[in-house]
Amino acid sequence: MSAPAGLAGPVPASRFHEQALKKVFSVMKQFKFPSAYTILFLIIIFVAILTWIVPAGKYDTRLDEAIGKDVPVAGTYHHVEPNPQGFEDVVLAPIAGFYNPESYEANGIDVALFVLIIGGFLMVVTKTGAIDAGIAKAMEALQGKEKWMIPLLMVLFSLGGTIYGMAEESLAFYPLLIPVMIAAGYDAMTAVAVILVGAGIGTLGSTVNPFATVIASDAAGVSFTDGILLRLVFYIVGLLICIVYVMRYAEKVRQDPKASMVADMYESNRDHFLTSTDASDVPELTGRRKLILLLFLVAFGIMIWGVAAEGWWMARMSALFLVMSIVVAFVGRLSESEFTDTFVDGARDLLGVALIIGIARGIVVVMNGGMITDTVLYWSEQAVSGLSSIVFINVMYWIQILLSFFVPSSSGLAVLTMPIMAPLADFSDVGRDLVVTAYQSASGIVNLMTPTSGVVMGALAMGRVPYEKWLKYVWPLLLILTIGLMIGLSLGAI
Repeated sequence: MSAPAGLAGPVPASRFHEQALKKVFSVMKQFKFPSAYTILFLIIIFVAILTWIVPAGKYDTRLDEAIGKDVPVAGTYHHVEPNPQGFEDVVLAPIAGFYNPESYEANGIDVALFVLIIGGFLMVVTKTGAIDAGIAKAMEALQGKEKWMIPLLMVLFSLGGTIYGMAEESLAFYPLLIPVMIAAGYDAMTAVAVILVGAGIGTLGSTVNPFATVIASDAAGVSFTDGILLRLVFYIVGLLICIVYVMRYAEKVRQDPKASMVADMYESNRDHFLTSTDASDVPELTGRRKLILLLFLVAFGIMIWGVAAEGWWMARMSALFLVMSIVVAFVGRLSESEFTDTFVDGARDLLGVALIIGIARGIVVVMNGGMITDTVLYWSEQAVSGLSSIVFINVMYWIQILLSFFVPSSSGLAVLTMPIMAPLADFSDVGRDLVVTAYQSASGIVNLMTPTSGVVMGALAMGRVPYEKWLKYVWPLLLILTIGLMIGLSLGAI
């Protein structure tokens, strides 16, 4: 019997399921992954709750003359009087992450200040137009040999990644490079990959990156020059793999545009990108800008020499980049007001990174105050006891992979995990520098594809590349790199 007029009949099961799925997808689209700040503060609250649950305990320690710090002694863990953390401890944790409010001893304040100063330095160099001019000149010189733009540009972007963790700074190059690549017969996916994968593989294989290697090594209690040879191998081999991968795809697209993963947007992309470029906006690579690029490289060279040969640390490195900022501004003929405004703007751009350092270190402050840090180490020690060093370092790599999804900030992840993860290496006969390498490799892999990264999503938006198509493009490369990294970490543990 049919339903009376004006009354709805029973909804078919298939239609009901379809409507339910639509509601689920609608909710998922509205969901916004919380920022790194929120995640870290929630972790502080969670850790404070744990101090009321997890047994308090301590290890006996000994002075490790090689790193000049006390390290826990395996087998000496014992329970101590609990000290659960309350509301005041949670509120003070981000502040205590910068300095101890009782003793005024520095915690992360020196690292945060270094981050702000180097942010100012990078913005001053960018203000002079030297970086834009260098990229533009390289592309101009390769006209007619367009395929060689790919390896050259990927090398340049990777140097930015390995030297200073180039990430947000790379977003300025997409409007410049995408039209050039499309005009040369490639597609937007190729242009995005050249920049995103190029800078990403450099960050993955960070050698002197202050936002990953330096911060992580500091938190681990070792010099960032320890383990640099293996990271250099990761960088060079990884870069070669990425260049071959991108060039193979690019040549396939040039031979047959239908092979493009964004072929359905071929015409609209040409109309969008090739009519919106203005060659007059590209600065000229003058002798002055060449000198500035040289000064840029010299600054990082001096930093490496100072740390390796003279024992410099955050204060002197900060002073170096402050002085080099003034020198670059002088050579670039920036007025006093232009220099100060630009430097402050650069520091402002990295203020978020500086704040993350304090908040993340606040987690460790709460754990230490609640006397549960050594308990976590003890449980982890038990979990990895009996494992070979090779298994240990690979387990560590996958732990960092998981954590990177929740904390995409490389500096935040470093100061969150290294104080806990690095001491575990002492129990497994693995160098702490190898744990740092595992951390930055895992973080580098995840930050090539995670939707929680503003750099990834911003790059794809500017390139008009759908996220799911980017995943389809990049996952075979990530698999190849992961296998190679696990082999390299295993060899490093032997």
